[in-house]
Amino acid sequence: MDYTELDLTDSFVELIRRAATILPDDMRQALGKAKGNEKAGSSAEGALDTILLNVNIAEKNSTPICQDTGTPIFEVSYPVGVSTRMLADQIRAAAAIATKHSYLRPNAVDIMTDKNSGNNNGEDFPTMHFHEWDNDSIHVDLLLKGGGCENVSTQYKLPNGRLHAGRDLEGVRRAVLDAVNQAQGRGCGPAVLGVAVGGDRGSGYIKSKLQLFRKLEDTNPDETLAALEDRLYEETNQLGIGPMGFGGETTVLGVKIGVQHRLPASYFVSVAYMCWANRRASMDVALSGETMEANYA
Repeated sequence: MDYTELDLTDSFVELIRRAATILPDDMRQALGKAKGNEKAGSSAEGALDTILLNVNIAEKNSTPICQDTGTPIFEVSYPVGVSTRMLADQIRAAAAIATKHSYLRPNAVDIMTDKNSGNNNGEDFPTMHFHEWDNDSIHVDLLLKGGGCENVSTQYKLPNGRLHAGRDLEGVRRAVLDAVNQAQGRGCGPAVLGVAVGGDRGSGYIKSKLQLFRKLEDTNPDETLAALEDRLYEETNQLGIGPMGFGGETTVLGVKIGVQHRLPASYFVSVAYMCWANRRASMDVALSGETMEANYA
C-alpha cells in the first residue's frame, strides 16, 4: 500500500484537543472516589471538589484542563512503509494548529535565547518515539506532561545510604516513598506514579513515563510487581500529604511499575510523578480499507 499521500494532521489536532480538554474516565472516577474519602469541609475535600468542577468545565467548553498543557509526548506504532519523518512533520504541524486554537499553551522555550517559539515546535519538542510493528494500522498514544509534576520527578541510584535502600525491591519501595515525601504538595497531587526499575538514566525516565499510559484499574502481569504497586499505593496514602499538600487521605491515585534489564554496575529507580491532570489519549487508524478514519480513546 502506498502511504505517501497519508495525511493525519487533522487527526493529530483532534487527538491533542481530546488529551488537553477531556480527563480520562478512570482518572475522573478516582478523583470522585477520593473526594468521598476526605473529611467533609476539609481543605482536601475542597481541593478535589474544585478539581472536579474544573474537569467538567474544561470538557464542556473544550478548553485546557490545566493552564500548563505540558510537554506533548507521542508514542507512535506504525507499519512498514510509513515514513516516520512524514508523521513527525504532521505532528509538529498539528501542535502548531492546536496552539493557535488554544488547546495547547505555547510552551517551547529556546534554551539559548530564552524565547518561546509560540507554536509548541522546537528542538526535540514535541517529544516523539516511533515503534515499527506488523499491524496494518497506526496507533498513537499521547501524554501531556506538565512542568510542575515534572519538576518533582526524580531518579535514584541504589544502593542509597540515606534511605538504607539496597539493590532489591525493598530498596525500590524506599526510593518511591522518599520521592513522594520529598515532593509534598509541589507536584499538584493527588499523583499517579510511573516507576521504572533498571535501564540506564535515559531509558529509565522514558520507561517510567510509559507507565503513565496504563489505566488505574489495570493489574501488573508480574505478581510480585503487582503486590508492590498495591503496597506502595497504600503506604503513600498513609503519608498524610493529601491533595495539593493540604493533608488528607489521598496523596496518590495509582502506582505503576515497569522493569528493564540493567548493567551489573547500575541499579536505577526512576520516578515519573504525574499530577492529578493525568492527560492521556490515544487513536487508531486502520490503513487496509478504502478510508483512513481515526478512532479515539
